[in-house]
Amino acid sequence: MPGKILIVDDEGGVRRILSLSLEAAGYEVFSASDAFEGLKEVERVLPEVVLADIRMPGMDGIELLQRIKSEHAGTEVIMMTGHAELDLAVRSLQLDAADFITKPISYAALEVALKRVHEKIWMRAQLREHTENLERLVEEKSRRLIEAERMAAIGQTVAAIAHGAKNIIGGLSGGMYVLERGIELHDGRYLTQGWEMIKRNVQKIKTLMLDLLRFAKDREPEYDLCDPNIPAREVYHLMGARARQCGVELRLELDPALGRVVLDPEGIYTCLLNLVTNALDACCDSATCSEGSREVALESSPREGWAVEYRVKDNGCGMDPETRSQVFRGFFSTKGTRGTGLGLMVTEKIVREHGGTIHVESEPGRGTLFVIRLPFRAIDEEATA
Repeated sequence: MPGKILIVDDEGGVRRILSLSLEAAGYEVFSASDAFEGLKEVERVLPEVVLADIRMPGMDGIELLQRIKSEHAGTEVIMMTGHAELDLAVRSLQLDAADFITKPISYAALEVALKRVHEKIWMRAQLREHTENLERLVEEKSRRLIEAERMAAIGQTVAAIAHGAKNIIGGLSGGMYVLERGIELHDGRYLTQGWEMIKRNVQKIKTLMLDLLRFAKDREPEYDLCDPNIPAREVYHLMGARARQCGVELRLELDPALGRVVLDPEGIYTCLLNLVTNALDACCDSATCSEGSREVALESSPREGWAVEYRVKDNGCGMDPETRSQVFRGFFSTKGTRGTGLGLMVTEKIVREHGGTIHVESEPGRGTLFVIRLPFRAIDEEATA
């Protein structure tokens, strides 16, 4: 496998004899009279093989070997040495020389050394090719696997949306039927009942679409330096009427000593609204809740290592371990046709975007506690001015 070869030796006669022999064998031969010139030639011609004398004035062959290997690891170096310098030859092998031959140089010995070197180069090329082929194969298999998983996820998402939409359409159809019966019978009760059913299902469509948009949108939180109790108060005032309608006591327990915190007020409002809505639903579910007073508490406080901690707890129906392990999974809902299965998924996404944590504690018949913790965060004061 002839190619480019560089001879580095301070003896002109050695360079000439080797050049003639190697050119006759088909090599493109270059030469240098010392190691410094040899380094320049390596940079200029990029030879596959360098023949270097160990003993040279200035920079010796050992240092030349080290320089070549540090800058051109793929270039193979055969060291030329005298019989009295075998210890240096062994050291050169330890420094990744391909081989060594002794002076006076026998062309047969040089031919064997060159054959070994070319075998090494060939094996390295084969290994590189196999590695590249393997990397391409892994990349292709990974791409296909990711594509298959993506299509499976899309299929699951579409199926879940279709199921939710089917339930809503069923509710709309029922409301339309009741409304039409009211028109036919001139019965105000049917009219009112049908209209309320339609309004509820239109609201479900709106909630489903908003939750889908919130989850799908790759949105950076719009941070602001603000009172962390403000989103909690807004949720409390919004949900007060709903709580009274359900016969649930909604309590607000906010730490007034909380300083201003960097957070996305709209995002945190959405999180707390989802949690309080779920807590009220859990307390309103008379089929599974125990008798007695029903309570939902929305709390805030400082927490060591965190900027703020929010807690939403209820004494409603609670969850078993299996249900608890799935609450943040997409399209999972314990509300049957009344839920979209997106609220907690959106909540977890917003908290994660803040760099915070959310966890749940719950037991059947003993209620549920959701805890959100948000980290300290710096913000450009000019952006909040």
